[in-house]
Amino acid sequence: MIKTTLQKSTLACAIASVFIGQAYANQQEQLIERTAAKTTQQAETQPAPEKIVVTGSRLKRDSFSVATPLVTMDKAEIQDSGLGSLSEILVEGFPSISEGSSNTNSQSSVQNTGLSTIDLRDLGTNRTLTLIDGRRVVSNSYSGNYVSLSTIPTGMVDRVEIISGGASATYGSDAVAGVVNIITQSDKEGTEVKARAGATTEGGGEEFTIDFNHGRTFADSNGYMYFSATYDRQLGLSYFDRDRAAIETDYRYNTSEMCNQMNTENGYQCIRDISQSDWRDRSDGTLGGVFLENSRNETQFWYDESGLRNDWAGNEEKYGVHTAQWEALKIPEDRFASALKFDYEFSNDTQGYFQVQYAQNNSENVKSPEDEYESAYALVLDPETGAPSRVRPGYIPIDNPYVPQEILDANPYKDRIYWDRRFAEVGEIINDNKRTTIRTWAGLQGTTFNDQWDWDVSVGYGKFKQKQKRYNELNTFNVANALNAEFAADGSIQCADAQARAEGCAPLNLFGIGSISPESADYIRANPTITTDIEQINVLGYVAGDLYELPAGMITAAFGGEYRRDSQKVATSKEQQYGGITFNVVPSFEGAVEVYEAFGEAAIPLIKDAPGVKSLTAEVSARFADYSWSNTGIVGSYKLGFIYEPIEGYAVRANYARAQRAPTITELVSPPRGDYDSFDDLCDGVTATSTNPGHDNCRKEPSIAAVIAAEGEFLDGNNSYSPNAGNEELKEETADTYTLGVTMAPSFIDGLQLAVDYYDIQITDAIAQIDNEDIIRQCYDSSAPWGSDNRFCNDITRDAEGNIIEIMQRSFNLDELRTRGYDIAAAYTFDLNKYGTLKFKADMTHVIEHSKTFATNDGMQTNEYSGQLDYGIFTNRAAMSLAWNYEGMRVRWSTKFRGSMIDSQSRADDYQEAILANNERCNAGEASCIANPEALAYQDISSYTTHNLSASYTFDLNQNSDMRVYGGINNVFDNLGPFVLGGRGNFASAYGGGIGRFVYMGAEVRF
Repeated sequence: MIKTTLQKSTLACAIASVFIGQAYANQQEQLIERTAAKTTQQAETQPAPEKIVVTGSRLKRDSFSVATPLVTMDKAEIQDSGLGSLSEILVEGFPSISEGSSNTNSQSSVQNTGLSTIDLRDLGTNRTLTLIDGRRVVSNSYSGNYVSLSTIPTGMVDRVEIISGGASATYGSDAVAGVVNIITQSDKEGTEVKARAGATTEGGGEEFTIDFNHGRTFADSNGYMYFSATYDRQLGLSYFDRDRAAIETDYRYNTSEMCNQMNTENGYQCIRDISQSDWRDRSDGTLGGVFLENSRNETQFWYDESGLRNDWAGNEEKYGVHTAQWEALKIPEDRFASALKFDYEFSNDTQGYFQVQYAQNNSENVKSPEDEYESAYALVLDPETGAPSRVRPGYIPIDNPYVPQEILDANPYKDRIYWDRRFAEVGEIINDNKRTTIRTWAGLQGTTFNDQWDWDVSVGYGKFKQKQKRYNELNTFNVANALNAEFAADGSIQCADAQARAEGCAPLNLFGIGSISPESADYIRANPTITTDIEQINVLGYVAGDLYELPAGMITAAFGGEYRRDSQKVATSKEQQYGGITFNVVPSFEGAVEVYEAFGEAAIPLIKDAPGVKSLTAEVSARFADYSWSNTGIVGSYKLGFIYEPIEGYAVRANYARAQRAPTITELVSPPRGDYDSFDDLCDGVTATSTNPGHDNCRKEPSIAAVIAAEGEFLDGNNSYSPNAGNEELKEETADTYTLGVTMAPSFIDGLQLAVDYYDIQITDAIAQIDNEDIIRQCYDSSAPWGSDNRFCNDITRDAEGNIIEIMQRSFNLDELRTRGYDIAAAYTFDLNKYGTLKFKADMTHVIEHSKTFATNDGMQTNEYSGQLDYGIFTNRAAMSLAWNYEGMRVRWSTKFRGSMIDSQSRADDYQEAILANNERCNAGEASCIANPEALAYQDISSYTTHNLSASYTFDLNQNSDMRVYGGINNVFDNLGPFVLGGRGNFASAYGGGIGRFVYMGAEVRF
């Protein structure tokens, strides 16, 4: 009680004492309008930069004269992109933005397939706050505060503004990396109908979009209404659309021969000695089944279209299946988004506003039929205690009536029928996501105190619902029951267990293509579901006006308060919740959080027209939030910025911000949720005498020791299962953001603007997870003893054969995340007189550091991630465009640049260890020395540049209508990006995911 009272009292003091805040845009607009009336003559002789209300500062100025770095994209740039996805447009146009979840990188995701999110500064989607008209909106995923940009109708977007670094003082939690503000149309009148179609020149990737927009005034111009609707269909890109996807790659670097190798029908061979057609990467999950696949069985069987064959042993890479053929390069999606907004002026000093948005997004990710084998474990949770256990389908009993006599005659090892099979008769696995989003808000705003103060009060509500259904998984319990078959009294075949028969068990025949009966397929099929409901209520109020006039000008300020309640509920079907199926376990859970906030902002003119100082202005803001969670008490965010203009056209800007991010509901309360992340087992290849790092501790694992005793070497066959889990002990993370930059608009180059800004974002107590391979290393190769007292070892679970079957990924408040670098922005407008105008725009980002520091058994460890493709963080990125406007014509050439990278740091580290070991052998004069070891193949990735060309022409249809026809080519030179080992289809989504050259055309009619 004392703690609660103290928190509320502190919050009340904060509200009373803070006179600086979030939203005095209206007041600033009036000031600028009054100033503009006095400077009309000057503006006519020397055009001034366009003045707009910018995100983050709420001050009405251009992006080159704010304290915090800002970049913008206007309607024309959005139109000229030729893309239907707003997130793709932003990733293409802003170097500081990376893709979050998209249709080219979420193929393996359970929850986020079909989402369209962005990631600012590569700090995670959770740390990028996406706003619509400066307002928070409901999330589109229980994984975090993800706003899917595909829920916003394209025609509704007027411009996009990006402010990087510590905007929490203005907008609250989640703005650690910055803010993306989607600003909608506010004054457009008339009707627009637009249609767009496009496809790739190599086949696939077809898209079609139709937009309808209508705006008009009513009630003697006191009211304004705008409606927008977008329907967009993307047909996706399949494995068969790109020849590169059919290239099979199973790569390794041989540390004995010191050469790059690919797997072939005859095992791994040095790439220099073979051709690409020899490469193989195949699975034993054939459509007819593989049997007795074990080193103790000399004869191994499989089925093809001709029937039973006995030549499987040693021929998996010859007869197996290339599983990648079922993987989509880009997931198809249908979306419909609409929005309706009203503004009405009740009197000269009071007006109301209302907006509602509705979106329906459907995506369907088709994957391979389930590939199962006798020892494939499925996690099971006890419904009452939650205790975990495992179930597996088991071996086919030797007396199973379906076992062919030829297989029985082969004398199976231990009378076990080993098997592996792809269950095509059950059907392809389909991950079907249907999402519905409703957002609405309404409010009143006006002026008071003789029009000297503005006020605004509003309430918002958002609801998101996701229905996810996973078709054609397998119920492992039922598979085990159906494999245990016998002859019935009438000579037919039935399930041996009477209770299983009573529950509908149909015997399972795995021998041969198409051998599974429809009844058996129905019995073993599982269609788990996940239903997510998220709601948000938001109440916001503020006042803004002039506080006091200083010699350098008027101090303007605002203060206000905000209340928000976020709640979510994740409900899963029984088999999804308690397991026992060939899919991730996702328990049901729910949670809610309430937060009360007070905020303020002020602009303080300090010096004006003094020697050496044309102007010096300070911007200050603060925000205090009281969360309902006990671990997250009152959270304070604040910002201090300066703009120093020594002479006309030149300015220095500096900004310090303290930003906070509270943990999400899922990060706090979620039980372990299934997920898969690839990792390499440090214990792979351990023998009784191996001396690799950590192998001494690996041999202490009883299961690994047993394998070594029986077979001489342990070879890991992990399934990459790595469930995520919340942590109720989490608290808020804190970020300190520093920016320092200069802006220039030299008078001797009319129309040129240039900005250079340094940024440094340091997040302490960052909410994150430790990488799987770091967990493995800390368990087996650290100063701490191996065993249950080592917390990292407790997160690793192995089966009886030593294979890692689970690494638990828990969320922690890690020590630090840090990213720093600099941005360069340039804009230049050149008047060609009667031939129109040229506009040049360029933005570049250079990352100096992007690291994570966390506590280990050996002290603090720092991992650097920049310049590594496996983390998708480019050291250098740039975007440039040149647009020519002439009467009704607009032509734009744009270029996107991504700097060079390395493919994998862990592979590079392993290679360096191999080089050192080889050098030692050479220095010792050993015969195994390799004089000229090969460099790593596919490790050094060169820079990536693409070029786009668009053109449009607008002409009058009659006095009140016109038409714009447009078209273009994205990726003009069809740059498919580097050949990426392990990438989907040997592509990487950071390089377009294999889309390549994309051609589009469309038309827009306005009346």
